[in-house]
Amino acid sequence: MAGSNPTPYYTPTSKPTLTSHHSSLPLKKPNLYSLIAITFLCSAFYFTGLWQSSTTGAGAGSSSVFITTTSLPCFPSKNTSTNPPSSRTTTKKLDFTTHHSAADDVAAVTAPDDAIKIYPICDIKYSEYTPCEDPERSLKFNRRRLIYRERHCPEKNELLKCRIPAPYGYKNPFKWPVSRDVAWYANVPHKELTVEKAVQNWIRYEGDKFRFPGGGTMFPNGADAYIDDIAKLINLKDGSIRTAIDTGCGVASWGAYLLSRNIISMSFAPRDSHEAQVQFALERGVPALIGVIASKRLPYPSRAFDMAHCSRCLIPWGEYDGAYLIEVDRVLRPGGFWILSGPPINWKRHWKGWERTREDLYAEQNKIEQVAKRLCWKKFVEKDDITIWQKPFNHMKCTEFRNRNKNPPMCPAQDPDKAWYTKIETCLTPLPKVASEEEVAGGQLEKWPKRLHAIPPRISRVTVDGVTEEVFQKDSQLWKRRVSYYKSVNNQLGQPGRYRNILDMNAFLGGFAANLVNDPVWVMNIVPVEAKVNTLGAIYERGLIGTYQSWCEAMSTYPRTYDLIHADSVFTLYKNRCEMEDIMLELDRILRPEGSVIIRDDVDILIRVKRIADGLNWDSQIVDHEDGPLEREKLFFAVKTYSTAPATQPSKAT
Repeated sequence: MAGSNPTPYYTPTSKPTLTSHHSSLPLKKPNLYSLIAITFLCSAFYFTGLWQSSTTGAGAGSSSVFITTTSLPCFPSKNTSTNPPSSRTTTKKLDFTTHHSAADDVAAVTAPDDAIKIYPICDIKYSEYTPCEDPERSLKFNRRRLIYRERHCPEKNELLKCRIPAPYGYKNPFKWPVSRDVAWYANVPHKELTVEKAVQNWIRYEGDKFRFPGGGTMFPNGADAYIDDIAKLINLKDGSIRTAIDTGCGVASWGAYLLSRNIISMSFAPRDSHEAQVQFALERGVPALIGVIASKRLPYPSRAFDMAHCSRCLIPWGEYDGAYLIEVDRVLRPGGFWILSGPPINWKRHWKGWERTREDLYAEQNKIEQVAKRLCWKKFVEKDDITIWQKPFNHMKCTEFRNRNKNPPMCPAQDPDKAWYTKIETCLTPLPKVASEEEVAGGQLEKWPKRLHAIPPRISRVTVDGVTEEVFQKDSQLWKRRVSYYKSVNNQLGQPGRYRNILDMNAFLGGFAANLVNDPVWVMNIVPVEAKVNTLGAIYERGLIGTYQSWCEAMSTYPRTYDLIHADSVFTLYKNRCEMEDIMLELDRILRPEGSVIIRDDVDILIRVKRIADGLNWDSQIVDHEDGPLEREKLFFAVKTYSTAPATQPSKAT
């Protein structure tokens, strides 16, 4: 660990320096025999190294892999006390900067080593390919309850073995916060919403750009004004509300404007007739996923969100025995708020404009009211077009109420955090038990920003297997060091605006994201479903966001979602579970051109990773662990090279 050895370790972008006490040591005249011995040893080690390199590189089908390290001279110079030792790397320094924020040229592709498997570029028709939400595949599934809009992934023999192309003219997105309001047309070439939602101020097409005025179906005056109206009803300023979920998010303007209030929203919507709405959200630099409430639980743990929101999201909340509102209850934190605007709220005023009958709208609102009551929610406030309900802080009184009204029943003993292809059940998820009516079930959270570094209640109450308060604190310190080291290798990581959308493929306790919270970025924290311990609930208790994912399948997002992807021991976790090649191709799909990758893993695994990366035409290098070259774990840094589809490319027949 750093600090255990006083000798400074080498980083690829900084040369090692001698400690200050060396300057006070007198220089001794070297002995002739000592010089001869040192010369002999240096020469022997040098030629041995050359022999090993030549034999390693000569293996059949192997490619040369160099690990960035340091080289010190055999004989110190006379001015050792003032000049640091020379250092040289065996590979050129990676260029992490962007070069195509305005240019529309297609970069030439260099040909790697013939022994490396080359992955061709896919046909242009796959430019927006979402493997598990493929519109064509979805038609094979049941349309009842929108089941066909859920995840339906391809079989192994259907997986693409090619690189998804960016559309011609693709440019690096605008830097945040400009990106909230402007995006390049070439990156998401869809004008449908500019026509369909023209009067609602969702999006406008202006020359080579899209502009997002911040409007929505129920907030034509803009999301900021709409959020101001909500803030008059509940407190959005004191840090008690940090995480939110927006169901049926559109282009995620609600989530986009919450960010300036230190509230981070997980926005989701299906891939449906509103073409590319989630893709627009991601292009704006706003957290979003493709998703739908249908027959499966949302991929989030219980008690995750302080606030849930639906603005004319067209979800039938009162139908199917209230199943969808029951699912919102599962992911809503004790004392959390559910905000509903749009039909049927304020139906007496809007029923003609909605082209529905009074009786129909009254019946819909009555169903919602009844489900909310059976969930033990209270109507917190109703004003104009907004109604807000509040979930109870515990189930003490609710248990008494439910002795009289048992619909829906309390769920039997189960894991409320299990949410990967888990069926929605029409039963109420019980909250952790409390000793009094004033106690918050599961533990009281600190207000933001104290919440980030406070011990999550799930950990302090010993409900996360093997994770103690001491483990949490050590992990926090570990990631502080690691992120600092990352920034020394990739100096762009510390530059505001270079990265915005970041993915952590194996987040554990969210330490990586926590150390980037002061930068203008957001991090999607993934807890793999194959991980030994489910820590996503603790991540949410820190005020961070994330989702479950199996990396044997594609992620529910569009191509070119992320500017930077971080993977800690992911390939070790998936060894003998699924193909490394398929995981790497998925990374290539969801990484933006000129996006960066950081992978930590065993050196033997990283050598295999690098061979695949070479076939993907990434620029990459393996560097030493932050604790020095003797650690088997190494770091893989890469940059996806810029390329797009040609200006005109007829789609190939399937």
